[in-house]
Amino acid sequence: MAAIQILIVDDNRQVMETMLDYLELSQFEVDCAYNGEAAIELCRRNRYDVIVMDIMMPKLDGLQAVKVLRQELKLATPVLFLTAKDSLEDKKMAFHSGGDDYLIKPFSLEELALRLVALSKRGGRQDLTFLKVGQLCFNQQTAQVTWGDTPIKLAPKQKAILLTLMQKHPNLVTRQMLIDEVWGLDEPKSDALRSHLYALRQALHNGESSMLQTLHAQGYRLLAEISAPTNGAS
Repeated sequence: MAAIQILIVDDNRQVMETMLDYLELSQFEVDCAYNGEAAIELCRRNRYDVIVMDIMMPKLDGLQAVKVLRQELKLATPVLFLTAKDSLEDKKMAFHSGGDDYLIKPFSLEELALRLVALSKRGGRQDLTFLKVGQLCFNQQTAQVTWGDTPIKLAPKQKAILLTLMQKHPNLVTRQMLIDEVWGLDEPKSDALRSHLYALRQALHNGESSMLQTLHAQGYRLLAEISAPTNGAS
C-alpha cells in the first residue's frame, strides 16, 4: 500500500519530532513546517493526503494559514487541527476556517494515526468549487452566479468584485483591497470601480435593500440575511 503523504505544521520542535518518529514507523511519509507561511509554500509545490496544523504559531497562525490554503490556493486537502486550544469557540473558529478534524494536546499518537488514515480515505473536500453567502452562490469553475436556482447576470469585472467579497465574507473589504484583487497593478480609472459596484448593488437588490452594503469611508461587505434580489436575475 502506498504511503500516506502528511504535512505537519507546528512550531514546537519536540512535539514535531515525537510525531515524526512515530508516523514514519507506520505507513506515513512526513514533511514538516514550523509556521503557516512555510506550510503554504510547501503546499504550493507538493501534494499531501492530510495536513496536521497547529493554531498558535509565529509569522502566520494556523487559522489564517488554512484560510489561505482554502481561499487562495483552492486546496481541498483534509486538515486536522492539533492544538492545546480546547474551548468550543476555538473549535468553531477552526472548522469555520476550513478544518476537517480537531485533536487536543496532549494526545495519543495512536489516535492521531487513526484519524490521519480516516481523513486520507475520505479524500479532498468537495465544497471548494462553490462559494456561498446566504442564498448567493458562486461556482468558481464555471464563474456562474446564482441566487438559489436563479442565475444572476454580471459582467466579468463585477464577478471578480463579487468573488473577492464572497471570499472575504463576513469581513469588510476596502476600496484598495478590491482594486488590488481585481485590477492588480493596472489601477482603474476613478469611476470604473464605482460603476461596477453600482451595477453589482443593483443586481443584488430585492426592491427594498441590496445584499451589497457600503460603509462610508470604510469599505464594502455582503449581507447574508436578505431575501432574493429582483434585479439582474434571469
